Amino acid sequence: MLARHPRIGVHRFLSSTISSSSPKCIIPSTAFHRGSFNTTPALKMSTQPAHPALLIPGPIEFDDAVLQSMSHFSESHVGPGFVAVFGETLSLLRQLFQTTDSAAQPFVISGSGTLGWDLVAANLVEAGEDVLVLQSGYFSDGFADCLTTYGANVTKVTSAPGSRPQLDEIEKALSAKQYKLLTVTHVDTSTGVLSELKKLSELVHKVSPETLIIVDGVCSVACEEIAFDEWKLDGVVTASQKAIGCPAGLSISMFSGKAMERFQNRKTPPASYFASMKNWTPKAFLLRHALPQLVRALHTALNQILTKPIADRFAAHRQASDKIKQAVTALGLQQVAGNPDDQAHGMTAMYLPDSVKSTDLLPILGKKGVVFAGGIHKEIATKYIRFGHMAGPSRTDIEKALTALKEGLAELGYSKP
Repeated sequence: MLARHPRIGVHRFLSSTISSSSPKCIIPSTAFHRGSFNTTPALKMSTQPAHPALLIPGPIEFDDAVLQSMSHFSESHVGPGFVAVFGETLSLLRQLFQTTDSAAQPFVISGSGTLGWDLVAANLVEAGEDVLVLQSGYFSDGFADCLTTYGANVTKVTSAPGSRPQLDEIEKALSAKQYKLLTVTHVDTSTGVLSELKKLSELVHKVSPETLIIVDGVCSVACEEIAFDEWKLDGVVTASQKAIGCPAGLSISMFSGKAMERFQNRKTPPASYFASMKNWTPKAFLLRHALPQLVRALHTALNQILTKPIADRFAAHRQASDKIKQAVTALGLQQVAGNPDDQAHGMTAMYLPDSVKSTDLLPILGKKGVVFAGGIHKEIATKYIRFGHMAGPSRTDIEKALTALKEGLAELGYSKP
């Protein structure tokens, strides 16, 4: 449960610090370094204490420089030093999301990725309005529950575990009634299913152009391509601890000018105080932030990401993902997302052999110095495990993880058919 955030005051924040026309901040040449890899069970992250390699779909392993940013001395959240860093951070987020639209609004708020759902439900939908949810797993169901909690009428386009709604099904649903918004989970962390956004956006703009397109990008931002302007998206919500590579604690989102106009024109007040956009919009000259150290860590992480063209980062994740998925296939294992076009590039969800239980395998992997995640999709939870590999080839623990997986399966009596 999200702790109630204390009111911490206001500060006049120059809107020029967050506009797309702001001068591009200077990106330091900090190298992304994870230290040398060894064969001992614990992963050595440069100056970090030895520890098991975390290979779950978030949080991911964090770079030394990012963690060191957290040790910044205590400072006023309304002081000029922090305000400047915060403004640069918002500008960097525009680059990450690939938007130059000055009407688009970024938000960085103390909270988890789930807070992004509340931002959408509390501000962009009013009680009784219709919302279409594309269901591809546990987290898309969670988004639907959040919208229902705020009074929205939710219709789902459902799919079997490991798949996603198809465009013809979505078109049929959009043609049936007018929806205030549509939500899609870009990567459902429960299944590793990747949803296609570009063609989806084209469909929505053709069939129902007034419907806002909202993306849950918690497990996709910074490892899957998101062209916010080009694909005409209206909202993307994410969190700091996934592919962005910053410790947990920040809800990060971007909303289009169209979405912000929809918020401004709502007939009733937002159904939340903490999640109300009016309390977090810099254009309203309000800055309520209690986590300067986390914002500094986010600033460092974004600088690292943007030292190279963002397209290179997406390509690197695809390359690393292909290698991992080929190795999983070579072990005779099937992925939960059976269609290669539906497979995420920052994580891999794989079915276990019938003779192997996740409750037996995961402890063995832990003893070998790697931490995988169990399944959470309610229909198949006991049948699969999840391998998180965000940060792509920059990780030095992928080979170790694959070796541990092969050895762990063998220890439980499994051999490839």
